[in-house]
Amino acid sequence: MSDIRTWLDAHNLGQYAEAFETNDIDPALLPDLTEADLEKLGITVMGHRKRLLKAAARIVEASSETPAPPDPPPSRAAPVRAEAERRQITVMFCDLVGSTAMSETLDPEDLRALMQAFQKEAGAVVRRFDGHVAQYLGDGLMVYFGWPRAHEDDAERAVRAGLAIVAAVKGVAAPNPLQIRVGISTGPVVVGDTGAGDASVPNTAVGETPNLAARLQGLAEPDRVLLSEATHRL
Repeated sequence: MSDIRTWLDAHNLGQYAEAFETNDIDPALLPDLTEADLEKLGITVMGHRKRLLKAAARIVEASSETPAPPDPPPSRAAPVRAEAERRQITVMFCDLVGSTAMSETLDPEDLRALMQAFQKEAGAVVRRFDGHVAQYLGDGLMVYFGWPRAHEDDAERAVRAGLAIVAAVKGVAAPNPLQIRVGISTGPVVVGDTGAGDASVPNTAVGETPNLAARLQGLAEPDRVLLSEATHRL
């Protein structure tokens, strides 16, 4: 994770990390930013611009005082637990085609490396569209768009991410070009800490939406993204 992304996340403004990184803005440049600069970066919400400018000003104030160690990034010792809440989200299931056949022909270590490479490529795409990988499922993954961070266009982000993953996995070194199936559904869920406080249990979305996304993934043709009616409408 880049320093600027960590800094933005610490101020609950991580949705702008890609814009900052694309324009090569690092923490050292933050105090020089103006409101006009932030508008050019695509930050249209005035409150967000003000928060960024105030946070950047605190960097200058801190530098004139006795230096203090920076705030540590969030601990990765255990998953972040969020209180369960009702949300409308878009759920994407992505599954590798032919993984059973590959397990019969590849050495287990080679198969594990292939799965990891697939998950790395897919995960990178999900992060680019600001989705959240809820679970890695062996030869697939379950992704939420709209939790923990919501956007007005989460359904579109999910579809674009699904199409991008189809293309991205073609670059994974494999005996044959990899193919995937993607199912996407949008609707209400209860999502967050549904594991009775057990940090080993992932934050799971409960409801018909993830079930429908999983069924659609099973029905999709190889290298196709199959949508629910609600996702298509959005």
